[in-house]
Amino acid sequence: MHLKLSGEEGFTPPGVKDFDLPPIFENIEWLTKPVLLVALSVVLISIFFIAASRKALVVPGKLQFSGELVYDFVRNGLAKDILGPEFMRFVPYLFTLFTFVLVNNVFSIVPLLQFSAMSHVGFPYALAIITYLVYHFVGMKKQGVGHYLKGIAFMPGVPKAIYVLLTPIEIATFFIVRPFTLGLRLFANMFAGHLLLLVFILGGEHLLAGVIGLKLVSPFAFAMGILLTFFEFMVQCLQAYIFTLLTALYIAGSLADEH
Repeated sequence: MHLKLSGEEGFTPPGVKDFDLPPIFENIEWLTKPVLLVALSVVLISIFFIAASRKALVVPGKLQFSGELVYDFVRNGLAKDILGPEFMRFVPYLFTLFTFVLVNNVFSIVPLLQFSAMSHVGFPYALAIITYLVYHFVGMKKQGVGHYLKGIAFMPGVPKAIYVLLTPIEIATFFIVRPFTLGLRLFANMFAGHLLLLVFILGGEHLLAGVIGLKLVSPFAFAMGILLTFFEFMVQCLQAYIFTLLTALYIAGSLADEH
């Protein structure tokens, strides 16, 4: 992040350039902060849930209770309620997806880290592609490739003349729109939220370095940044939930006999 404070150039508002982070080491171009944060999230999630489940007790302690709370939320609140009798075999994927997205989202408001890998479009789309492959594979395995694709292209109970219009829409929805919007929704929310925080925090810093009149206004900018941080935390949790919820709904649709 670069903030220009000179009298000639004034305040340069944050933009897309602030998300284009340089490599940590010059000779390793792929090792950027987002990549490092993704690796860190995997380590932290693994350590937390291994520690929470290593000495499971009938009356759980605080750590075990926290781990079970998150697991039960995904197992019962998402998988069981949406997927029905076959839900257990999808719990590991949904649970991993939810915790991974949530931790990486929350990183953007953690001091010193203050960045979410999900604000780089490649990471949400990678997750969306995995979900895309999972729910299509599940549908083809259960119904057979031909029956599954026929159910998508030719919705039962529709007049044949309508297929001319409906079939291209359904094919585009299942194979293009769903994975595109699934990744885009997560990316757009994380990108916009982080950009908004930058505007108020860096703007407050710029005002603080200005003349006395501007110094008096700067606390309001910082206060707004703090309020937005709490709001952003709610958005981060909600987006992790929505991403996992939509994944569960897509899988449930693939398991159904009719689309």
